[in-house]
Amino acid sequence: IDMTSSLDIVCARDGDTLDALIWRERNLGPADLPAVLAANPGVAGLGSILPKGQPINLPAIAAPATAVRTDVLNLWD
Repeated sequence: IDMTSSLDIVCARDGDTLDALIWRERNLGPADLPAVLAANPGVAGLGSILPKGQPINLPAIAAPATAVRTDVLNLWD
C-alpha cells in the first residue's frame, strides 16, 4: 500500500471501534486493519473504543470485489 497517496480523514463517532469505522466508511475488513493502523500512529494505544471525534486517516485501499458464486443450485431450475 502506498502511504504517500491521498488519505481521507474521518472522525470517530460515539462508541466506534476502528474495525466498525473502516467497515462503515469503506467496507473494509480485518485484513485492512494493519494498513489503517500504519496510517494512524498511536491509535492502537487509545483502546478498543475510539474517543468521539478522534480523526482517523484512511489510506486509499481498494475494497475487495464481491465474489459471485457459481456453485449455487436453484431448486426451480
